[in-house]
Amino acid sequence: MSAAPAPPTTLELLARYDRPGPRYTSYPTAVEFGPDFGEAEFRARLEAADALADAPLSLYAHLPFCEERCLFCGCNVVITKHHGVADRYLDHVIREIDLLARHLPRRRRLAQLHWGGGTPTYYGEADLERLFEAFRERFTFTPEAEIAIEVDPRVTTDGQITTLRRLGFNRLSLGVQDFDPRVQETVHRIQSAEMTRALVDHARQEGFGSINVDLIYGLPRQTAEGFGRTLEQIVAMRPERVAVYSFAYVPWIKPHMKMLPQEELPGPADKLRLFGLAIDAFTAAGYRQIGMDHFAVPEDELARAVENRRLHRNFMGYTVQAATDMIGLGITAIGDLRGAFVQNVKKLPDYYAALAQDRFPVERGKALDADDVIRRDVILQIMCNFHLDLRALETRHGIVFADYFATALAELTGPDSPAAHGLLEVTPDVLRVTPRGRLFVRNIAMAFDRYLRRHHTEERPTFSRTV
Repeated sequence: MSAAPAPPTTLELLARYDRPGPRYTSYPTAVEFGPDFGEAEFRARLEAADALADAPLSLYAHLPFCEERCLFCGCNVVITKHHGVADRYLDHVIREIDLLARHLPRRRRLAQLHWGGGTPTYYGEADLERLFEAFRERFTFTPEAEIAIEVDPRVTTDGQITTLRRLGFNRLSLGVQDFDPRVQETVHRIQSAEMTRALVDHARQEGFGSINVDLIYGLPRQTAEGFGRTLEQIVAMRPERVAVYSFAYVPWIKPHMKMLPQEELPGPADKLRLFGLAIDAFTAAGYRQIGMDHFAVPEDELARAVENRRLHRNFMGYTVQAATDMIGLGITAIGDLRGAFVQNVKKLPDYYAALAQDRFPVERGKALDADDVIRRDVILQIMCNFHLDLRALETRHGIVFADYFATALAELTGPDSPAAHGLLEVTPDVLRVTPRGRLFVRNIAMAFDRYLRRHHTEERPTFSRTV
């Protein structure tokens, strides 16, 4: 008898599974959005949402302005030192808030408000207060509402932190990426650990009980030694949450990334080593791993949600908030409302023109069909909780899992498959991603994506690589 084949090594798995794939902040992904879903369709969804008067909402405001561009950035930003441009934008966001409130006369409670960018603290204290009051005048917050903002330690003042806390913000998210000076110089973001620690300390003094730090692995010139020092410094600050993102090198989508030295990007094996260092550093410090790339202290609500398998994920990240509808405001903002995704226009003139005519600045969207809803449930359960209760899924959607997903199961459980490689376990009742499989959870989720194959070409992939 011949010996059984040896299980693949981690390097072999990297070579096999490192390919373009979505991050699944949504399903279907944003590349499926189209112009056939427009403002009229959005208004109809708002009317349906307003009928659920007792259900809370989540709102996201996109504040896109930055004074300088970081070369790793994949966000939709507007780079300008002329703050007058941003003043006009703020006027129009407030106009959009008012328009939204008028179409939601019965549904005004917020479980989640998030300001992202760009750099929201591009705005001064008075403007931050003006924008917040526009929300508070038209909506009310649930007692446990999450009110969060992204800040850049390089431009955020103590006065802004004090103002934000006084207004009611209770979560801060701040970018670090890497404290290594060579990496910072390469990506055009100079930010010392001392500057960052000072902001964290002041936020603590003002009463912020939840602080998130963003790191990125896979940047040019990153080394295990340098990233290890960054991890030590972050652990010493003890933020409640840490996000450790894989760098998405997509110069065909973000042309400014062409300025990065591609030859100095870490390869897949080196990237995995960097992420492994992060896993070791944070788990050794008592953090729980959340989803595919987050960590939280044990007392954080995300960590508790993992224990109960009730973690959720939306365009604002991992959450436990109960709001099933999210609405985005500002250019490029994406909402998730009553079974449809909707995205605003990308250009400032188009945004201003729509609001001048009392129209929502919708550019495109996607109404989910019944199959989308089922696959979305599967993918989000896998991405959030690494666990899928097949019997509960069948009850929710009236399907037989093995029949409905026969093709996906064959791909996942065949002789040369993720299951064969020890990445997941499938029984008649449960699909479970193993600890080893968490590194490749995007690949596992991709088996359930009916749209994926038509977007992939080696020359010009739609998505970043999974490793």
